[in-house]
Amino acid sequence: MPCTRKTPEAHLEEEERSMQSFPRGGMGSGLSPVDPRTLLVCSFILAAALGQMNFTGDQVLRVLAKNEKQLSLLRDLEGLKPQKVDFWRGPARPSLPVDMRVPFSELKDIKAYLESHGLAYSIMIKDIQVLLDEEREAMAKSRRLERSTSSFSYSSYHTLEEIYTWIDNFATEHSDIASKIRIGYSFENRSILVLKFSTGGSQRPAIWIDTGIHAREWITHATGIWTARKIVNEYGKDRIVTNVLNAMDIFMEIVSNPDGFAFTHSMNRLWRKNKSSRPGIFCIGVDLNRNWKSGFGGNGSNNNPCSETYHGPSPQSEPEVAAIVDFITAHGNIKALISIHSYSQMLMYPYGHTLEPVSNQEELYSLAKDAVQALYEVHGMEYIFGSISTTLYVASGITVDWAYDSGIKYSFSFELRDTGHYGFLLPAAQIVPTAQETWLAIQTIMEHTLNHPY
Repeated sequence: MPCTRKTPEAHLEEEERSMQSFPRGGMGSGLSPVDPRTLLVCSFILAAALGQMNFTGDQVLRVLAKNEKQLSLLRDLEGLKPQKVDFWRGPARPSLPVDMRVPFSELKDIKAYLESHGLAYSIMIKDIQVLLDEEREAMAKSRRLERSTSSFSYSSYHTLEEIYTWIDNFATEHSDIASKIRIGYSFENRSILVLKFSTGGSQRPAIWIDTGIHAREWITHATGIWTARKIVNEYGKDRIVTNVLNAMDIFMEIVSNPDGFAFTHSMNRLWRKNKSSRPGIFCIGVDLNRNWKSGFGGNGSNNNPCSETYHGPSPQSEPEVAAIVDFITAHGNIKALISIHSYSQMLMYPYGHTLEPVSNQEELYSLAKDAVQALYEVHGMEYIFGSISTTLYVASGITVDWAYDSGIKYSFSFELRDTGHYGFLLPAAQIVPTAQETWLAIQTIMEHTLNHPY
């Protein structure tokens, strides 16, 4: 099949938007006989020629399923339209809305499918590209200001290069309490960096915080950066921070998926997975939050490499996951793990891969309740809480399940702002408020961990 180079105006063809190109076809027509290798090559050529992928006309639809039958119809969409429906909030239970990004070229078919099955929907985002343009304009404005003032903005989104430069400068400036550690390399050979906060000693009990394991969740990276500064600024002033750091260390991995994150800036803002590739597989990337050993390959993950929740070929096959596993295992004294995601405004604990409660369910429930209350008191944002499988959905091979099964009994996962107005495209104006409220919840978890040694 010949590969035709298109102009930027030809943004309606999804082959120009997705590095995971897949043959076109109607709702029930199955796959067309186009060689997927040809489409993949074309997508790379087109993406390179056009730069950032264009999402003009793409919409995010919110669907409210009434029952399990309707949820099943929504789950069927991924099979009927592979790579055409990107679930931002997947089908979980009737009480939770389902948000899905639909390319402009597929809107007519998808809406017809929903209507024909009696699935009520609303338009959450009318045109994704409008939000992306606003986001890029805000970043460009912030970058110009930073260059003119030689300062770093904690209320703006930043690229991987900017964050890594900031980490270097931050560790140097606060060398009395902060240091930089390289724990491994990504699939594309980028450094995987961790900030260590410590007041001395070795192998002390510690708290692990990671952000950005899903590349497109930019608010998590920004919250991590703000939190790092808060830790150094509050030591010696804030009672909780001071007590924690006098007895424990804190490890913070701000960019847990450097390849995917870099790709969200250079090519596809809505990329979720890492960037690993394997011979004979034409779709790229593994969902790093489905690649952990606990419950690997179970419900809530996918064995299709083209799926956004593809779990990978084997547990911890991805270097980004293996680096964390190796570091935490070698350390041997991590007492709490906090993995930060977006969006939905939730605070959750294990398990994700099973409905069975963990042994200290009551303690985790009470702690989550206290943390959410502390968060609410900052800006009045309401978070729901509970175990992952009962609060959100069953998800196998996830970070916090592995952490808990590895003996880290205070293991939590955040889903930050918002609940769906912006989704993954949260405006930069909400970075600081989000970080401020999240910080109070994190402090609550840290203090409890300190006061309940094990």
